[in-house]
Amino acid sequence: MRKLKLQMSITLDGFVAGPNGELDWMNSDMAMEDDKLLQYMNFLIDSSDTILMGRKMTDEFVNYWTNVVKNPKSRDYAFAKKMVDTPKVVFTRTLDESPWPNTVLAKSDIVEEVNALKNRPGKDLLVYGGAGFVSSLIKHDLIDEYHFLVNPVAIVKGMTIFSELGRYFKLKQIDATPYECGITVHNYLPDVATKPLSSKAGSGA
Repeated sequence: MRKLKLQMSITLDGFVAGPNGELDWMNSDMAMEDDKLLQYMNFLIDSSDTILMGRKMTDEFVNYWTNVVKNPKSRDYAFAKKMVDTPKVVFTRTLDESPWPNTVLAKSDIVEEVNALKNRPGKDLLVYGGAGFVSSLIKHDLIDEYHFLVNPVAIVKGMTIFSELGRYFKLKQIDATPYECGITVHNYLPDVATKPLSSKAGSGA
């Protein structure tokens, strides 16, 4: 069975976007200029043959990398070409056909859709976001590996991918690697020893 891997940038205080989806806190430019970190991100995409995304982030994602590919002299061209060329599955309940190239839609139950993809032959699956979609994947225990790019910044409030779980959520740390650009990559596997949150938590009982 193929693995579903999550690669996601996150702040020191656990947010993956600002309150309105802002990503201006991300150290993206410096990350793409860090050869060792770029090598790591290339490894993740090279070991995958399908990108999974939520509908809300797909427009921005596809448009950004498509524009980078238009400039073959860009430092990011090779990586951008992988982002554009890798087939994508977009999870949506509102669209009937995909407006994006090299993309198909998943409209059924998220658990059934993801497990069907995992059972197909091929390389692993890679998910980048967005926050709501990733939250659903975590809630249903569908992610097999977590690759968090921790940016050295706190934004105080914003979007999180864990707030709707309703239970303790444990991860088993496999590795933590700091990079010169300031980002530290934390690798985790799911810890099956998670347990429901007590309904009396915080009550002092």
